[in-house]
Amino acid sequence: MLVKATMTTEQFVVTLGGVRLDAAVSAELGISRKLAADLIADGSVTVNGKSPKKSAKVSEGDEVTVILPELSEPEAVPQDIPLDIVFEDDDLLVVNKPKGMVVHPAPGNPDGTLVNALLFHCKGSLSGINGVLRPGIVHRIDKDTSGLLIVAKNDKAHRVLAEQIKEHTFTREYRAVVYGNVKNDNGTVDAPIGRDPKNRQRMAVVYVNSKPAVTHYEVLNRYEGFTFMKFRLQTGRTHQIRVHMASIGHPLAGDPVYGPKKTITHLEGQCLHAGLIGFVHPTTGEYMEFSSELPQYFTSYLSTLKEI
Repeated sequence: MLVKATMTTEQFVVTLGGVRLDAAVSAELGISRKLAADLIADGSVTVNGKSPKKSAKVSEGDEVTVILPELSEPEAVPQDIPLDIVFEDDDLLVVNKPKGMVVHPAPGNPDGTLVNALLFHCKGSLSGINGVLRPGIVHRIDKDTSGLLIVAKNDKAHRVLAEQIKEHTFTREYRAVVYGNVKNDNGTVDAPIGRDPKNRQRMAVVYVNSKPAVTHYEVLNRYEGFTFMKFRLQTGRTHQIRVHMASIGHPLAGDPVYGPKKTITHLEGQCLHAGLIGFVHPTTGEYMEFSSELPQYFTSYLSTLKEI
C-alpha cells in the first residue's frame, strides 16, 4: 500500500490554452486525470495564485503550481506466474515476455507483472540496483510489445549489462508492421526523443530537453496498406521505434498512442516484437545471442494482409 510521506512542488507555464485544468495538470505531470482532479479538489493546485475548480479552462501563459504528495515505494511480492525462460544461469535470465504483460509494478498495475513472476522464480536472487519495484530489470519493453529481455541476478551482472546498453554494444532487433508503404528498403531515423510538450504522457521527436535516438530499419515484405519491417536499435529511448516511425508517417499497426485515432483494436496494442537480443556475458566474456519466433498474434495478423 502507498503511504504519504513528504511533499514536492511542481510548477509549469501553460503553453496550450483552452483546456480544462485537470486535463492540463494530468498531461503536464504525467499523472492520471483522476489524481489531477483530486489534487485540485484538495486545494493542492493553484493557477496564478488562485485555486479554481477542475473544470476551469486555463489560458496560455498561466502559471500553475501543484503540490504533490511523495509516496513511499511499495514492495513487489512474489507471484507464481509462468515464465517463458529462453536462457538462465547464475548471473542472468533471458525471458520471452508475452504481449499484455507489464514489466514491473506501477500505479494501476500493482501485481501480475514480470517482476512479480521473477521474484517467485528466482527466490530473491535478483539485482537490487533499480530498487524494490524493478529488481533485476536492466532494460524494459512496453506492456503490449512481446519478446526478449534480459534480467540480472546480481549487481555485478547488472552493471556490466547496463554499461553495454550505454555504450551501444547491446544488440536489440525488433519486427513490426507499420501503416503505409515505406519508400526505401533500408534506412535510418536519427532524431532526438523527449517528452511531448503538448502531452507529457507521450514521447515525441523534439529538439529541447531530449536525448539522441537512432533507429536502423529494413523492409522485409510489403502489403496493401502496410509494411512488415525489421528494426535494430542503436539507442534505447522510451517508445523509440513507435515514435520514430510515427514521425516519418508510418506508425505501428495497432498503436493506440502514436497511430491513427481509428486503430486496429483486435491487435490490442502495437504490432511489435523484440525478436533478437545479443550481449557479452558479464562473467565469461562470451558473446551470446538469442532469438524468438514471431508470436501467434503477429503471424495471424500478417496472414490477413495481402502482399503486393
